[in-house]
Amino acid sequence: MRRALGCALLLWAGLACGAEPTLTQKQAAAREEQAQMRARIADLQEEIDRSTSSRRDAANQLKASETAISASNRRLAELAERQREARLELQDIESQTVRQQEQLKLRQHELGEQMRAQYAGGLSPWTALLSGNNPQEIGRDLSYLGYITQAQADAVVAVRQALDELARLQASSQAHTRELAQLAQDTEEEKAALEEQKAERLQVLERIESELKAQRNQAAELKRNDERLGRLITGLEEAIEKQREAARIAEEKRRAEAARLAEEKRRAEAARKEQARQAALAAQQARNERERQEAEQVRLQVEQAREKARAQELAAARAEAAARKATPVRVEPAGGFKGLRKGAPYPVNSTGTLGRFGAERPDGGLWRGIVLQAPEGRAIRAIAGGRVVYASWLSGFGNIMIVDHGAKYLSVYAYNQSLLKRVGDIVAEGDTIATVGATGGQVESGLYFEIRHQGVPVNPLLWLKQ
Repeated sequence: MRRALGCALLLWAGLACGAEPTLTQKQAAAREEQAQMRARIADLQEEIDRSTSSRRDAANQLKASETAISASNRRLAELAERQREARLELQDIESQTVRQQEQLKLRQHELGEQMRAQYAGGLSPWTALLSGNNPQEIGRDLSYLGYITQAQADAVVAVRQALDELARLQASSQAHTRELAQLAQDTEEEKAALEEQKAERLQVLERIESELKAQRNQAAELKRNDERLGRLITGLEEAIEKQREAARIAEEKRRAEAARLAEEKRRAEAARKEQARQAALAAQQARNERERQEAEQVRLQVEQAREKARAQELAAARAEAAARKATPVRVEPAGGFKGLRKGAPYPVNSTGTLGRFGAERPDGGLWRGIVLQAPEGRAIRAIAGGRVVYASWLSGFGNIMIVDHGAKYLSVYAYNQSLLKRVGDIVAEGDTIATVGATGGQVESGLYFEIRHQGVPVNPLLWLKQ
């Protein structure tokens, strides 16, 4: 964990080299924070696993199959999203290809017109020299011929650039087509693996059903499950505080460095302006009258600038398309998450409530959250923006996800069939984060949902939309 904290400080120190981090730097920092958080949670998970006796807990025998099912479903969701993106990218490439073909026709037409005009005028170096005209006229003709030759060379370069871009687009189109085929194959393989994992879970359930039934009726086991969740919440809050303190220290260093660099930049800019003023004055003193050739040179420079601008526009279009293709990593909002507000949406469209906060459980103990009845596979959505701080399997709760909303508010989602987000992911209100299940040895499918403030369970119904 110390090593992870050191990495974070080094990363933020790297960001301090500019006055304000770019989007790319912010996303790199977000990826580093994800890696740190996952490392901390992995250590916490190991500690919880060591404190749990798998030999005495029948529900733990479900861990491998239920974790595998969750991973397969998440992988299928990721494959479906990548297929959607690849299809959109392929459509964009096809549109660019059509535009580039039109651009190539235009450049070829311009080159052909220039060559026709030169041929029709009969102008060449030899005809100019052998014409017997006034030497000054011959000089002008040769100068004009030089301009035409340069324009033709520029047109040839433009045609070559258009051909190269068309070849690049065709290669990209073929690569995307191959990728889509591979994604389709991966999807079919993942579906087959998922079916095998579901069958394996059913076999495990049949084998340990009597043990699970006895375990559900043991108040001591329920108490142990609650204690596990309590230790997990406490450990998560400590990890979150350490992460925030490291980010605060790094941000202070970044701002101090940014202020110093801004001052250096201001001084350098002042020196540059003075140098530019001196250079402009020298150029003004050295400037003299130029003849018609200078005007022609200016015209050629304008043409070259236009070609350069076209190339820059093309490069900008490529960069914009690449930016659209990239799947950006979400970053935490400035100032962090603000906690929960009352009137939050329900995390799942339920068909009823099986357990209510504070009520006695039929098998002993009190409910610390609510159980929302829903069919297996139904989408579970985040009730507010936040960061995923836990996404794993926990005895008594099955596949469980915990989201930190800031201000010491956490929301807990358990019994899930699949966890579709990973530790460190930033989620917005309404994002699908999991699917309903009956993992951890539950009898009926549904969502076990808690809200905790400063580690203490609070009634979720007071925070959800009535």
